[in-house]
Amino acid sequence: MKVDVQLLKNICEAPGAPGFENPIRQLIIEEIKSHVDEYSIDNMGNVIAIKRGTKNPDGKKVMVAAHMDEIGFLVSHIDDKGFIRFQTLGGFDPKTLTAQRVIIHGKKEVIGVMGSKPIHVMKPEERNKPPKIDEYFIDCGMSKEELEKVIEIGDPITRERELIEMGDCVNCKSIDNRVSVYILIEALKNIKNPAFDFYGVFTVQEEVGIRGANVASHTINPDFGIALDTTIAYDLPGAQSHEQVTTLGGGTAVKIMDAMTICDSRMVKFLKKTADAHKIKWQPEILAAGGTDTSGVQRMGKNGSIAGAISIPTRHLHQVIEMAHKEDIVGSIELLVAALEEIDTASWEY
Repeated sequence: MKVDVQLLKNICEAPGAPGFENPIRQLIIEEIKSHVDEYSIDNMGNVIAIKRGTKNPDGKKVMVAAHMDEIGFLVSHIDDKGFIRFQTLGGFDPKTLTAQRVIIHGKKEVIGVMGSKPIHVMKPEERNKPPKIDEYFIDCGMSKEELEKVIEIGDPITRERELIEMGDCVNCKSIDNRVSVYILIEALKNIKNPAFDFYGVFTVQEEVGIRGANVASHTINPDFGIALDTTIAYDLPGAQSHEQVTTLGGGTAVKIMDAMTICDSRMVKFLKKTADAHKIKWQPEILAAGGTDTSGVQRMGKNGSIAGAISIPTRHLHQVIEMAHKEDIVGSIELLVAALEEIDTASWEY
């Protein structure tokens, strides 16, 4: 199996800030609609695709969640000179905003640039302070009158950056979590015999609090859950071995825990055993800070679920230069498909 780089490029570059996921949602539907038994969109905007199980007399359900939203912004003010102030949607390190282009999605798309006070006019004490989010503004090179013909308060803003290949890696904005959207699409296309009913859920608003996964899990009430998301690959200069979490090219990652979830030990064992049986390269993941849809999948169904996660090692998270290794992406698809086809063979008793 090879990575379909063009499809991944289309997925990563499609806009979809939290609460404004429609462009990426429509792309997903076009890709999956002929490969599933049925699909629907719930009130939150989650896409729920179903492939019926082939060995499922008891009606068991497995929910696989991949969030489709990306970190972004919201227009909150346009001043008299046409400069835009914004509200963040998701977590940002302020220094990553410097010298970036963005796209404001109004009546038409408008390109803007992130601006801040020039270093040449900063006082000495200002130069030594880290930047703050509220010190940035967006410059579109237009007057207030021109802007207000196409932009209004509340319009979403996304970051502008195309996907490129770098060696054996792909690099783009929004690898988090569009690489998982790609993986789930490929699993829906390639799986032949899911043991139990396979609910592939492309969730909304993860970056602002696991909101879509919570609602979808409550609706589906899955017996089993697997979340797909990126994780930190801190295999960079200066990193201590115990700080790395995962390494790029080290294989797909099996989550053990993060700040919001302790994965079910039975699911962790099953994913490890399945990877070994299929000679899929994998590495363990323990993430001290941050969380993913795993928490919603695990806890928000009416009965809870036996839940875990497959994570994709990624460098430079929440920047426009996120990087993932193609072999880790392929391994994640292979592990997900194998797990869904063999989940009936494991013992799930305590």
